[in-house]
Amino acid sequence: MTSISPHKQTMALCGPFLLSSCPAHRLKFNPFLLTKHSPLPSSTLSLCRPSLTSISPWQFNRPRPRFFAASVAAPENGVFPSSELAKSFDFSAEERIYNWWESQGYFKPSVHRGSEPFVLSMPPPNVTGYLHMGHAIFVTLEDIMVRYHRMKGRPTLWIPGTDHAGIATQLVVEKMLQSEGMKRTEMGRDDFINRVWEWKEKHGARITNQIKRLGASCDWTREHFTLDEQLSRAVIEAFIKLHDKGLIYQGSYLVNWSPNLQTAVSDLEVEYSEEPGTLYHINYRVAGGTRSDFLTIATTRPETLFGDVAIAVNPDDDRYSKYIGKMAIVPMTYGRHVPIISDKYVDKDFGTGVLKISPGHDHNDYILARKLGLPILNVMNKDGTLNDVAGLYCGLDRFEVRKQLWADLEETGLAVKKEPHTLRVPRSQRGGEIIEPLVSKQWFVNMESLAEKALHAVHKGEITIMPERFEKIYNHWLSNIKDWCISRQLWWGHRIPVWYIEGRSGEEDYIVARNEVEALEKAREKYGEGVEIYQDPDVLDTWFSSALWPFSTLGWPNESSEDFKRFYPTTMLETGHDILFFWVARMVMMGIELTGKVPFSNIYLHGLIRDAQVSRAWRKMSKTLGNVIDPLDTIKEYGTDALRFTLALGTAGQDLNLSMERLTANKAFTNKLWNAGKFVLQNLPSQTDASAWEAILAHKFDAEESLLRLPLPERWVVSELHVLTDTVTASYDKYFFGDVGREVYDFFWSDFADWYIEASKARLYQSGGNSTASLAQAVLLYVFENILKLLHPFMPFVTEELWQALPNRKEALIISSWPQTSLPRHANSIRQFENFQALTRAIRNARAEYSVEPAKRISAWIVANKDVVQYISNEKEVLALLSRLDTENVHFATSPPGEANKCVHLVASEGLEAYLPLADMVDISAEVDRLSKRLAKMQTEYEGLVARLGSPKFVEKAPEDVVRGVREKAAEAEEKIHLTKKRLELLRSSALVSQ
Repeated sequence: MTSISPHKQTMALCGPFLLSSCPAHRLKFNPFLLTKHSPLPSSTLSLCRPSLTSISPWQFNRPRPRFFAASVAAPENGVFPSSELAKSFDFSAEERIYNWWESQGYFKPSVHRGSEPFVLSMPPPNVTGYLHMGHAIFVTLEDIMVRYHRMKGRPTLWIPGTDHAGIATQLVVEKMLQSEGMKRTEMGRDDFINRVWEWKEKHGARITNQIKRLGASCDWTREHFTLDEQLSRAVIEAFIKLHDKGLIYQGSYLVNWSPNLQTAVSDLEVEYSEEPGTLYHINYRVAGGTRSDFLTIATTRPETLFGDVAIAVNPDDDRYSKYIGKMAIVPMTYGRHVPIISDKYVDKDFGTGVLKISPGHDHNDYILARKLGLPILNVMNKDGTLNDVAGLYCGLDRFEVRKQLWADLEETGLAVKKEPHTLRVPRSQRGGEIIEPLVSKQWFVNMESLAEKALHAVHKGEITIMPERFEKIYNHWLSNIKDWCISRQLWWGHRIPVWYIEGRSGEEDYIVARNEVEALEKAREKYGEGVEIYQDPDVLDTWFSSALWPFSTLGWPNESSEDFKRFYPTTMLETGHDILFFWVARMVMMGIELTGKVPFSNIYLHGLIRDAQVSRAWRKMSKTLGNVIDPLDTIKEYGTDALRFTLALGTAGQDLNLSMERLTANKAFTNKLWNAGKFVLQNLPSQTDASAWEAILAHKFDAEESLLRLPLPERWVVSELHVLTDTVTASYDKYFFGDVGREVYDFFWSDFADWYIEASKARLYQSGGNSTASLAQAVLLYVFENILKLLHPFMPFVTEELWQALPNRKEALIISSWPQTSLPRHANSIRQFENFQALTRAIRNARAEYSVEPAKRISAWIVANKDVVQYISNEKEVLALLSRLDTENVHFATSPPGEANKCVHLVASEGLEAYLPLADMVDISAEVDRLSKRLAKMQTEYEGLVARLGSPKFVEKAPEDVVRGVREKAAEAEEKIHLTKKRLELLRSSALVSQ
């Protein structure tokens, strides 16, 4: 058994205040200016304590407690090698603790518990990804849920995994090949895919290991990758089932096209940015009209005019009504005519009020053309060059055509003007290039019937969306849903399970099958023995496999698998609100359609992480803005627990502004927790002292009669703990994690550390019997271990380390039972102790106001009715310790003392007062002299301010804010003068009485 050094014993006893962890407040903080809700300054109480030479004999006469050296939960494995807590929590211990949890199997669901399981699927991060704050917040929130329900005794399963990230991964490997002087197209598909798998095996675990650093207690034995065998089988089965139901079809439609990547991309993979551009005004002549008959259009993309199929105006626009029904000549097309039509869609007050319709290259035009039955004309190749529809411009890049076309329009007199215009530019999230709307032959999922079922599930209450306001967004999106383009022109991904017949070009001449052997059998049955087939070269959208995530990871389509039967549907989905539609809604639709059940019963949506730049509207973190905060760097400096606690304090669905100030404050909270643990441990008896431990363990707090037998401070803190446990548990159950964090923080810092720990020192250090010391030890241990439990889901590492240092820990904190709720509490004791606190604050503030030396002990008369006097006087030693009163000269009465006029009179609360003899606190004569000089100086400064305000020249010519500032200073100075005069009056009257 390792004992604590004498040096550490001295540190624990050298003052009534807890060791500080916040030296930044040195020389600034007065310990007697405390309020219940000023947690940070209270951590610096120790900075103001007297030196060892100035400590009163009263303190040294107290018997020292025998310090406890903690045994560890698993000493044989060396995970918690030292029973003596260091000066502060060592962040490097986090990986050691995590590896121990995982090695003990704590992350696996305890199926034998038999209660309803809690199951959560991790949103799979891209295998190419690096940890960012978006990962940090979802990992934190999900881990909080999982750790809480695990401690509540539920079989808890958190399924981790990574996404193959089709576009991102292919880009990474292609860039790697380019550095080697190779191209994907030169290698061939199979060799390229092999290289991607090699890259994945080498780098794919990076993001997983980084997520572990955040403390994610996932069941890593169930980790999945969206291209692994089980999930690939599910993807193929889903495609076949949806196709057999007529929900998957092939067709040519307008999609987001990436010319550099040569693939369609989803809406989520398109990012819009405000960029400077140009608005081009071009004249379209009216066919058969005079030279003055023309319509002027305004466009930001003149190169698309080759794809114009109509010119539209508003039917109520009198300027153009005479042209409706006629034809317009598209410039630079050798006289190609298009109809001039009318439609209410055209805003006559925007621009020129004339709209060119290019449905092959604009999403809005495409919708309008389909409504009006207009043809679709494509003028662009898939590499971003123009095709032969553009005539002389064929083969030129789209941006080169823009420049050359404008020059030619100027030459022909059809160019009117161009002007600067801010554009909303769609760019590829991965490649950064400008996305082109393009008609392309793709595979689609018909979403109408799927969306209807998903809407119905939320309406019936089968799924709960939190926060509730996102239900409206969910309903709006699904009520206005478009068919989903699920094919991508990539090589990396789930290849579409469709085979075509050699020599046949009909759209219906294809086979859907699970593999090539099955496809060939089907083709031979349909077309004869000599048929030859080839597979569709495209792959499925990454979101298609992600939409199957919550049930494919549990074994679907094998619905008889044990995991599927026991854990599906899952309990919870937690993710960012920015992918509510793109991922969450699709999982709901696919789950209902393919399994007949909703995939999860609750959806919890967190916000985005933004920086702390208030003047810049709290910008979203991005590499482009240079405001990204790296979670791993943050962990090195502040610790994982401080980062997690900061991220978890946000409100569900609200974006969080992350600042270094918050991280610094929560690092201080970690240190405060650590110091409290040191205090508790250092004031427990040796574990070999059986009689002492028998006395401690004899104290029970779960029955009302045992609670009522406790002294007031103990009765108060235990009652407050029981109230807190109920409140916090209810907040956990409602997923109000911000409330949980704030409630536990306030209780620990304001109630336990600032008040009860300090009050307990009157028990621990007093002379005489050990019964009160034993009681304080029992309460300290009881309250602190429950604080660790309540905080563990938020701050798993520091709480586990402290838990392991406590005596008689038979299990790890991570699998310990949640604190019992509905335990007794005594409301009247809480009110009584609040009066006690108010009295203590009043005395502390008076000491500070009169600059009483911290080490000096003063006299006091406490005046109240008989009942209040009774319970305050019972805690005379605690009051004396916390207020620095002379124990021998603290008097309790029901009426003021005879020499009240020589005292500072304090009203702590209604019916509770204190009288502090002035002569006991200060040298009255010296204080009168000091305050008189100070008053004269203040009067001079005040008169100077009044003189400035009396000058018309200053008031009229100085800036308004400067004048206002002088007025505020004058008012403040006047108030200080008034208070100083009152204090001088009291001091002088007291001096006269004394004479």
